[in-house]
Amino acid sequence: MNEYYFCTMMVSTPMRRSEHRETDMAEISAFLQQMSFGFLSTKSAAEYPQITPLNFVWTMDALYFHSSRLGNKVAELKADNRVTFCVADEVALVPSYFTSDKLACPATAFFKSVIVYGHALIVEDAEEKIAALSAFMEKLQPEGGYSPFTMNDDEYRRNIKSVLVVKIVPDKISAKFKFGQNRDKDSWEKTRDGLLQRAKPGDSEAVTEMEKRCPFHT
Repeated sequence: MNEYYFCTMMVSTPMRRSEHRETDMAEISAFLQQMSFGFLSTKSAAEYPQITPLNFVWTMDALYFHSSRLGNKVAELKADNRVTFCVADEVALVPSYFTSDKLACPATAFFKSVIVYGHALIVEDAEEKIAALSAFMEKLQPEGGYSPFTMNDDEYRRNIKSVLVVKIVPDKISAKFKFGQNRDKDSWEKTRDGLLQRAKPGDSEAVTEMEKRCPFHT
């Protein structure tokens, strides 16, 4: 872990359940690289806080998104570029009957969530724009089917110049990966077995994450 990320994680917002806190930046980075959709919160003078759902890419140690140059979101960023960006993935629902025949209380969800607190900067450099837009395409259209971005193509050059690309430079990152770390051995094993037997989409991934984080799993 480099010094930047060490400092980032050291100042992350404390969490209520410390056993679910994720501090491994490699794990956090891998999750952000996997995801493509999140929620941007901006400072606003409107009646209610403003949240904008949008596609993003995590690359070059920052979050990038592209946008029209008009609209409330951009106006708010220009007025105050402090932002919060949230990404979350509900991996598996865990029903109560995996561990109890009576109580509803054990019902929960296993998930990953990351909150990035930082400053949004408009990208002016053409090469950085190209790198960010290329990362977008690699994530959203991995099968290809398009010509690479280049300033040597007249059509691409016009589009690259006109599109607004914004990067969020993290000041701190807070992450929570919940996969049964607080469960005792009996509850943990019943939950693992229940997920394996149910075998719905996400269940196998949830078990892998459980085993990775369980202090008594062998």
